Amino acid sequence: MSRLFLFAAASAGQWKIQSISSVIGQSLSPASHLRIGPASELYSLESPAWVLQGIVSNERYITRDEKNQLLEVQEGLNRPASVCAALIPIKKTLAWWALSQDERRAIFEERSNHVRIGMKYLPPIARRLHHCRDISENEPFDFLTWFEYAPEHETSFNELIADLRATEEWKYVNREVDIRLVR
Repeated sequence: MSRLFLFAAASAGQWKIQSISSVIGQSLSPASHLRIGPASELYSLESPAWVLQGIVSNERYITRDEKNQLLEVQEGLNRPASVCAALIPIKKTLAWWALSQDERRAIFEERSNHVRIGMKYLPPIARRLHHCRDISENEPFDFLTWFEYAPEHETSFNELIADLRATEEWKYVNREVDIRLVR
């Protein structure tokens, strides 16, 4: 399985972009479609509006018990009913990266309840996190979070995102773009 994925804004693709909006900081250029796939399949695209890349990697801030709980209820991507999606690229501040791993964990879960918030919305909302900082600190984002859900779960997805944005962890976000899509 390829670990490096590209998200390419193009004139055609499996996902139609409904909206691109800046939550914090600079947005991304408009585009009509998004193509997603392993880097080896998408490097040949001609003139994409933008390309984001991320690596599927190990989880960084969860405990074994939390991981087991997630695995029990989280479903995979590409479910037939999940025709709605969101790509949310995020960049965190230098202050976040100056913290030690245990300090980030304390903010991430002990104070912000990131995993517990996410668990409330499983299994209807599936997600996969891509790490960009593992590629280079010069990437425009640190994380690319990909979500998929059925249309009847859009309200729940919006609640999930609002809950996360209200946490202490989000005080460390200095760029966030919200891209909504349909298949």
